[in-house]
Amino acid sequence: MYKLVIIVRKDIKMSCGKIAAQVAHAAVECVLRSEKEILNKWLMEGQKKVVLSVDSLEELNYYFDLAKKEGLNVCMIRDAGLTELEPGTITCIGIGPDLEEKIDKVTSKLKLL
Repeated sequence: MYKLVIIVRKDIKMSCGKIAAQVAHAAVECVLRSEKEILNKWLMEGQKKVVLSVDSLEELNYYFDLAKKEGLNVCMIRDAGLTELEPGTITCIGIGPDLEEKIDKVTSKLKLL
């Protein structure tokens, strides 16, 4: 099974709509950067997506670095600053899509948003 995980910072004030937009940015960015074979398998399986949370930028950076070390497709989302946040605010990261067991090795300790 394949999945895509998005990890969102809880330490910054974002409305539900803002969080949804940031998660969408991460999903799109990950898909655009994906290897074609993995992407096709994920698409055929129903495009599983899971949204998790962390309490700080430092924690988000930790998971970003860990995912990179594990060889996973990972992207960091910085807000443009057009609405609620200052320009360049890091809001979330996307990991995958890839095999669940590879992503779970990095994210299994995190809680759902």
